[in-house]
Amino acid sequence: MKLEGIKVLDLSMFLPGPHLTMMMADHGAQVIRIEPPGGEPTRALGASQNGMTVWFRNTHRNKQSVVLDLKKPAAVQAFMRLAADADVVVESFRPGAADRMGIGAATVRAVNPRVVYCSISAFGQTGPLATRVAHDLSIEAESGVVSLTRGSDGQPAIPGLPAADMAGSLMALSGILMALLRREKTGVGDSLDISMQDGLVSWMVNNVSPVLAHARELDTTTERSLGGAAFYNLYRCADGRTLSLGGSEIKFVENLLTALDRPDLITLCRLPPGRGQDPVRDFLTKTFVSRPLAHWQEFLADIDLCWAPVKSVVEAMQSEHLAARGMKIDFPDGQTHLGIPIKFADEPGAIRPVAPKLGEHSRSALAAVGYSAVELDQLEREGAIL
Repeated sequence: MKLEGIKVLDLSMFLPGPHLTMMMADHGAQVIRIEPPGGEPTRALGASQNGMTVWFRNTHRNKQSVVLDLKKPAAVQAFMRLAADADVVVESFRPGAADRMGIGAATVRAVNPRVVYCSISAFGQTGPLATRVAHDLSIEAESGVVSLTRGSDGQPAIPGLPAADMAGSLMALSGILMALLRREKTGVGDSLDISMQDGLVSWMVNNVSPVLAHARELDTTTERSLGGAAFYNLYRCADGRTLSLGGSEIKFVENLLTALDRPDLITLCRLPPGRGQDPVRDFLTKTFVSRPLAHWQEFLADIDLCWAPVKSVVEAMQSEHLAARGMKIDFPDGQTHLGIPIKFADEPGAIRPVAPKLGEHSRSALAAVGYSAVELDQLEREGAIL
């Protein structure tokens, strides 16, 4: 597999770091999860299946678990032994915490110049907000993303996806792979400062244009991708279900409005998003609410148009397409995993549907870097490892 032979030490928590290191593990990397004595928090968060939370299993499959109490000097020494031949270290402590523990980027890179050391934090290692504690929702709120999602009352609503978490995960993965590629030429690793907010803000390119171009606030009722375009909108059906139109190119406008016998409205869809398209939105609103969703699914099936029913998560997870793409996998023992989104023709990734028990690999991983059985027994007695 693509990352076979790459050794990763993962100190991170919750979603961004564990998700990116799982993707590396799916593609062959040896990922050693360094957990505190209390374990990764997601071991106890959310629904469980077969005695393990689905969240934990879908971020920790294919990994090893080593428990180190990094408040103890012996555990710090053990970590540094592991890091001496690591290719990647990922951490998500508050800025400055890793340095205070003696496992920061400078310390690790002094011992191992080839290592790629990736720090993931809410707002980055520098700047006025660097030390502020935050999870996904606070980062989305600070970045303006929450203001883009409005409920029926016009007030901001909680976004349905942890976009800041996942932006941080993917930016970190990209940066790590770039650094590993560059190391092939230079022989030297690097340090990465990954801000979840930075990643999220970079994703706002289609929304932020009026702000950058005209320094004006966004009107979520008129912007192109927020409902201002008649053909980029949500419409209720007679049975209370919802249909989405997701492409406002004129060819799609022509296809649907012609099929609905209203070609006279096509010209209005050439106008900029906003009030000028109100007659089209009004027509589509009245049209779609006149029939149930099933009728429109049949009607639209042969029309070249960007559309989709708004599915519940249960419906979406039952999709034949997701199953065909291997994005929901049911294993014989009853475990269910989300699939691998990065698909190679050669050397594809693989899922081993096993997530580690807490501290399952503490002794074997440390034995691999030279610890004797006597030394491991002493570390256990001291509480440095579990």
